Amino acid sequence: YDSGRDGYIDLMELKLMMEKLGAPQTHLGLKNMIKEVDEDFDGKLSFREFLLIFHKAAAGELEEDSGLLTLAKLSEIDVSIEGVKGAKNFFEAKVQALSSASKFEAEIRAEQDERKREEEERKHRRAAFRELKSAFTQ
Repeated sequence: YDSGRDGYIDLMELKLMMEKLGAPQTHLGLKNMIKEVDEDFDGKLSFREFLLIFHKAAAGELEEDSGLLTLAKLSEIDVSIEGVKGAKNFFEAKVQALSSASKFEAEIRAEQDERKREEEERKHRRAAFRELKSAFTQ
């Protein structure tokens, strides 16, 4: 979920994560989620703070209507119920879902890059036309 690859989950990355998990949150809700486990008050989640979510959930320290509790519940798997094979399937499905999301994001980026390239090409053609036009008007 760390799309910025900076070692932290910021507000927008948390927003995307919650949407992908099927539990979108309001902007204020996301800020409160971060604030609840943000030990260094930097406004983003480090790996340690991310793990703290699950520690607090297991200890019953999260409020029932908390977005963090929702996150913990959506991300957990009970191996005693599912068994090891169920846990394996769960994580393989998560990896596959993330992989397909990454492919989708790559396609969007490719389309955006193509549009930028086409716009640059149009600008170059216009500039060349203006240059030719000015040669005839002199």
